[in-house]
Amino acid sequence: MSLVEVIDVTKEYASGEETIRPLDGVSLSVERGDFVSLMGASGSGKSTLLNLIAGIDRVTSGEVIVDGVDITKLSRGKLADWRAAHIGYVFQTHNLVPVLTAYENVELPLLLLPMSSSERRKRVEIALEAVDLTSRASHYPRQMSGGQEQRVGVARAIVANPTLIVADEPTGSLDDETTEQILSLLERVNSELGMTLLMVTHDADAGARARRRVRLERGRLVENRKSTAAPLRTA
Repeated sequence: MSLVEVIDVTKEYASGEETIRPLDGVSLSVERGDFVSLMGASGSGKSTLLNLIAGIDRVTSGEVIVDGVDITKLSRGKLADWRAAHIGYVFQTHNLVPVLTAYENVELPLLLLPMSSSERRKRVEIALEAVDLTSRASHYPRQMSGGQEQRVGVARAIVANPTLIVADEPTGSLDDETTEQILSLLERVNSELGMTLLMVTHDADAGARARRRVRLERGRLVENRKSTAAPLRTA
């Protein structure tokens, strides 16, 4: 079985008397260890699909199965516990807590899990080393560049060794050089750590860096194929 199975998923919202349907009967499989980009214009449904797979939002109909668990059947409390244990999230705007150091921001997801302080410390150190920010562990977000902040965000996403990492426009607010650094880092997380990545992007060049590209238009899947990405670059 694939790591992620999205089966005939529809999502609807009520807007006054109108029904908005950002996803309409979408089915998608993601293999363990894959790196998939979800692409499409604004309003195509790609971020909605990402949030349904991550358990942040709920389907109107259909099923979302992650590592054998149908998350559409979980209660709100159990879904929150599942999300904390299985999902790493990389945001476009970093979402770091400004009054916490890089170390403390990376540690945050671990505080939700049953884990000793020594194990938390070990995992945070490994995650910061993976993104080459060990020397910035005691720095606050205001003392770091945008690229460094996003690398802290990636470290936070991988620190709990999640089943799946989801990234929503992770390079959308970065310049070209920093974008290259973050994409290379995501490639390394996928190839060297073996983590499964699902990335939303509107940037064709960024999307081509994934192993597989999925394109949505008006809530429907219109393309699902392997990427012709260039060989792995080093950050």
